[in-house]
Amino acid sequence: MGQKSAIEWTDATWNPVTGCTKIGPGCDHCYAERFAERWRGVTGHSYEQGFDLRLWPSRLEQPLRWKKPRMIFVNSMSDLFHKDIPIDYIDKVFDTMDFASWHVFQVLTKRSSLMRKYVKRRYGNQLIPLHIWLGVSVEDRAHIGRIEHLRQINSEARFISFEPLLGAIGNVDLTDIAWAIVGGESGPFARAMDPEWATELRLTCERFDVAFFFKQWGGAHAKSGGRLLEGEEWNGFPRSLLPDSYATVCAAKF
Repeated sequence: MGQKSAIEWTDATWNPVTGCTKIGPGCDHCYAERFAERWRGVTGHSYEQGFDLRLWPSRLEQPLRWKKPRMIFVNSMSDLFHKDIPIDYIDKVFDTMDFASWHVFQVLTKRSSLMRKYVKRRYGNQLIPLHIWLGVSVEDRAHIGRIEHLRQINSEARFISFEPLLGAIGNVDLTDIAWAIVGGESGPFARAMDPEWATELRLTCERFDVAFFFKQWGGAHAKSGGRLLEGEEWNGFPRSLLPDSYATVCAAKF
């Protein structure tokens, strides 16, 4: 399944894997699980298995058929580095990404040590192709170790999603991070985000020259609280990392 995305920081989603399991407080009210479980048991539906992990080999080459450059969020409905996904299948996902260099692929994980291990195995000491952006999710200070794992990957396109932001991050080293996305939780059980947590991260990004993107306050619905932080929108984006093929597309988005 691939489709246009309502997510503000990407164009499309590509899910060669669906389903996942929880590994931290940021997973407690997972939007993807909530969506998928609505369809459990519905014969013929893409999520008739609910949020159980499932590989979709038929989707592996989907981005190759998209000729217009896109920013593509990889596995919006899973985590590519889940321990039960075979390495040779992850290889096939990366084969597609490596080849489809006219796109920008955004890979986001909470399993940062497994991503670091895989990337080292695949690329050795080589620089990761610039059109493949690797990121980690960090929901609170207890999980900032994921940032260090990310920094140990040889990439110029490292990014962090502080969403859902569930606590103050505090003093954190963002050296060599290109982009930070901050957002509150959404859904029926959304936990509130303190404005001070978001402002603190904005100032940290400013200090480390990291592009800062404020996605949402969250609430019962993703748009409930709007996107204004300190009275304005923050749409920071690391334009310098974009391939030429995507430059004009990006200009209209950010």
